[in-house]
Amino acid sequence: MSKIDRVLRSNLKLRHLQLLVALDQFRHVGRAAEFLSVTQPAVSKTLAEVERMLDTPLFERGPRGTEPTAAGVSLVRFARSVLAGFERTRDEIAAEASGARGRTSVGAMVVATPVLLAQAVERLKGRSAQTTVLVEEGDLTRLLPKLRLGELDLFVGRLEPGYAAPDLETEALYEDPMVAVVQAGHPLARKRQVHWADIAGQPCVLPPPWASLRVKLEQQFFAHGLHPPADIVESASFLSQITFLHQRGAVAFMARTVARHFAQQGLLAVLRLTVPVELPPVGLITLRGQPMTPVTQGLLECLREVGGSIR
Repeated sequence: MSKIDRVLRSNLKLRHLQLLVALDQFRHVGRAAEFLSVTQPAVSKTLAEVERMLDTPLFERGPRGTEPTAAGVSLVRFARSVLAGFERTRDEIAAEASGARGRTSVGAMVVATPVLLAQAVERLKGRSAQTTVLVEEGDLTRLLPKLRLGELDLFVGRLEPGYAAPDLETEALYEDPMVAVVQAGHPLARKRQVHWADIAGQPCVLPPPWASLRVKLEQQFFAHGLHPPADIVESASFLSQITFLHQRGAVAFMARTVARHFAQQGLLAVLRLTVPVELPPVGLITLRGQPMTPVTQGLLECLREVGGSIR
């Protein structure tokens, strides 16, 4: 057994791993010490202990704080994975002891949360009310690293082809095209047919410039001989969309299932406008080869059932 094997298998303790993750998160010895409720000398001493075990530097101090070395980056990734497994096991044991049925963690995009995930969780709760579901919202850029580290059990959202990888299992559930929406009572909501020219002069909430959907929406205006709206707010947040629909009388674009759901609640109105933007399907992503707990498997089955009803 090599020295590195011995250190990873036997010598590293949870406190070592927690320290490495804290240093990577805060990139500052003082803030890491405060977070861990220890002194700065204690942080430095423990880091030196781990570096001595491996006989290699893991973090370097600079004018902007601490930065991980290449070895440090690898060990932090290992630490996050181990701690995620520890927390999952701890929660499962605690859930069994309390009479609950377990816990699962889901990363979700807005397109999947109000309808697909909400209905799936409702079905899961109907079968086991004490099951706990942790939902973390975000996009693929933010959530896939957490899935790979084991901090999330599965992902629900749009299956962007650019993020496909051999270590990921993907499963498409249904197509969900875009629609244009306004607040209920907006003048455009009363029109029998809305045109892109009607929207070009309105305040709009559009995706951020880096989002592929932003480019596709702007292309629709150009295709109709128009300039994209000049009075815009840029946001991928559903809460921001709803806020500016009502505060500024803006037009926004969202997935049809989400729009119809909130239109039924009177929060918005779907415009009679075709939005011919090609988008990837909504579906599931799991880590290939990762064993699933019964709770996660149960939620997956519920997601498939709801996805089938939407489809």
